[in-house]
Amino acid sequence: MKRFDVQGVEIAAPGPQVHEFVADPRMLPRWAEAFESASDGAAVLRTPQGRVEVALTTEASREYGTVDWRITFPDGSVARAHSRIVSIDRDRCAFTFVLTPPPVPLEALEGALEAQSRTLARELVTLKGLLEARHVPNST
Repeated sequence: MKRFDVQGVEIAAPGPQVHEFVADPRMLPRWAEAFESASDGAAVLRTPQGRVEVALTTEASREYGTVDWRITFPDGSVARAHSRIVSIDRDRCAFTFVLTPPPVPLEALEGALEAQSRTLARELVTLKGLLEARHVPNST
């Protein structure tokens, strides 16, 4: 059974601009399907079992191009998500995301990562579209 998935997308926008957007937890509902709302410290997720309020910690390093999230559920279980933004040139970057299994019992794990991988693929297309629509390339 696969225990992780790595996906990425090239975005026609500067790395620092992409980092700023991705690192802002308030932007998560715009591109991450499970997020109904998010702020610094808290979020509401849509799950198959209904809405759930969680603690949300965003750990971002502009210097290293990383944005990681820690999601703590009411039962104390923790999910982590990891991403990285790498500048390709002044107006382009690569955004990669490492997806790990959700904090569910082993018997519920089968198929969960595969379903999340399909969702992540859609989310990356959404993120790319949002960021490219906001960016006007330098003409110099």
